[in-house]
Amino acid sequence: MLEIQKNIPFTKRKAIRLTPGDYNKYDFIIGMEEANIRDIKRIVGEDKENKIYKLLDFSNNPRDIADPWYTGNFEVTYNDIVEGCRSFLESLDKKYSKTK
Repeated sequence: MLEIQKNIPFTKRKAIRLTPGDYNKYDFIIGMEEANIRDIKRIVGEDKENKIYKLLDFSNNPRDIADPWYTGNFEVTYNDIVEGCRSFLESLDKKYSKTK
């Protein structure tokens, strides 16, 4: 019921596969936990430009986001993702407001 509680639309979504060329295409490649980061690096190669992060690396408490399918706690995962997204946006604001 998290989608109802948080007003998140439950619509069909489609994932797209990460490719080696995506490293040059994007400024940030973000995973949720360490296994994601290993998989990302396996696909794109060495992170020479420091583009690969875990979402919560941008927060004051860097850590993995626990997979709710294993923990059963979707609320904690939701809160972690909100924390990570807010922290990421704040870091972008700081980074790019200095360049203006």
